[in-house]
Amino acid sequence: MRKKVIVVLGQTATGKSSLAVKIALRLRSGRSGSEKPSGSMRPSAQKFGGEIISADSRQVYKGLDIGTGKISKKEMKGIPHHLLDVANPKKQFTVSEYKKLAEEKIKEIIDRKNIPIICGGTGFYIDAVTRGTIFPEVPPNNKLRKQLVRFSAIALFLTLKKLDQKRAQDIRNKSEQNNKVRLIRAIEIAKALGRVPCLETVPSSYKFIKIGLYLPENELRKKIEKRVKGMFQFGLLREIKKLKKSGVSKKRFRELGFEYNNPTHDKVISETLKYAKRQMTWFKRDKEIKWFTNPASAFLYIHKLLAKSKL
Repeated sequence: MRKKVIVVLGQTATGKSSLAVKIALRLRSGRSGSEKPSGSMRPSAQKFGGEIISADSRQVYKGLDIGTGKISKKEMKGIPHHLLDVANPKKQFTVSEYKKLAEEKIKEIIDRKNIPIICGGTGFYIDAVTRGTIFPEVPPNNKLRKQLVRFSAIALFLTLKKLDQKRAQDIRNKSEQNNKVRLIRAIEIAKALGRVPCLETVPSSYKFIKIGLYLPENELRKKIEKRVKGMFQFGLLREIKKLKKSGVSKKRFRELGFEYNNPTHDKVISETLKYAKRQMTWFKRDKEIKWFTNPASAFLYIHKLLAKSKL
């Protein structure tokens, strides 16, 4: 039988991280995360049964904690978390780099007889791992990037369309035509290879169980407003100031989705809502996802699956 990998995905502020932790606690104890392990349980049952691999394209960066809603040590509840704080925010961390590290972590976790739980809202990262996408080996062209970053997203999209209409249409279909980072990378690959190649996939040896969390628009807005309020209270502006002092450029701030100069509550809320909409546009194409509006219902679903598998 193929080894199981649980995937908890969905829009920002829907409760993915806490659900992933609860599932990991269930795997560790053999019962729900709210119950305490019995003293009569075998010692092996006390070991970690689940380990979490982050799938967030901004939480991979060191120093981006408050602004990305990164899970705290307290919130982890002792569950191992991987692929947080693995990259320098001054430099771009590519999806191919993420895929390589994530696949290494999945193997390590399974070798420890534990179950990997991929958790995050970056669909590109999740698809790269679950669909076994093979990315072209084209190194960054910094000279070309400096030239392209000056252009608007519309101009970049039209440039890509001239180079490779199929890739441009694919980006439009995924509502990524305003994503300058994605457009610049596609142009970079097209110029290096003569075209943007169709991405190949290799069937995975794992069985991915995909759980999606989503909320009605008005409820999601309330959650995001509450989160953004907390960001400012806990030092978002200090964090941005510190990143500036460390040498993170204005260009990198834009690429990371941060407001460089004096971000306001309303602006951050607006941009977060737009991001959440893009997330759902990406995820709704995947028919393998089992969707839930209530994290408790999602946990019960997973709990039953694990009980059936005697895990």
